[in-house]
Amino acid sequence: MRSLKHIAVAGNIGAGKTTLTEMLARHYHWDVQFEDTTTNPYLADFYDDMHRWSFNLQIYFLNSRYDQVLKIRNGQKAVIQDRTIYEDARIFAPNLHEMGLMSSRDFDNYISLFGLMSSQVQPPDLLIYLKCSIPKLVEHIQTRGRDYEGSMSLEYLKKLNERYEEWISSYTHGNLLIIQNDNLDFKNNPEDFGLIIEQIDGHINGLF
Repeated sequence: MRSLKHIAVAGNIGAGKTTLTEMLARHYHWDVQFEDTTTNPYLADFYDDMHRWSFNLQIYFLNSRYDQVLKIRNGQKAVIQDRTIYEDARIFAPNLHEMGLMSSRDFDNYISLFGLMSSQVQPPDLLIYLKCSIPKLVEHIQTRGRDYEGSMSLEYLKKLNERYEEWISSYTHGNLLIIQNDNLDFKNNPEDFGLIIEQIDGHINGLF
């Protein structure tokens, strides 16, 4: 386990990434880097006016995750990260551009910056993808009741899920573990969490 430095949890909005990240950090005694959703100065504005704030939001997330990865690789402890730098560039920014919510000028600028940043960092040693259907995502989003997510359209969520599936099917940056989360309740059911731990242990033992 000492050889593992960077673990990341990926998944759509409402997939359970933050909850699983917290639980795995406690179980394995990993440090944790969360996605910035509490102090992010653009997130609420983005959900109110996606076209106006899409570029600002994506640049903020890109900078934040780039900083996280640099700290992880320069640190001494194993760290689990809530969402990766790749998801911004492969999922969210292209989706906003396709939906006409980010201009081609901003999108091209963003992708150019991402290319430069991603060339300076290493991918996670292990990527854990939480795979969820749309009904499960909607259930989770409604349960947690974040005000700024109330205006999110179902179409937006569906498009993100399609892009996640496409990205994961061609993921080549490193080691990947897919966890189907539709029939799990790892937050409240210790047996379900145990099943995830078994999968992760088996994957890590196979890597190292």
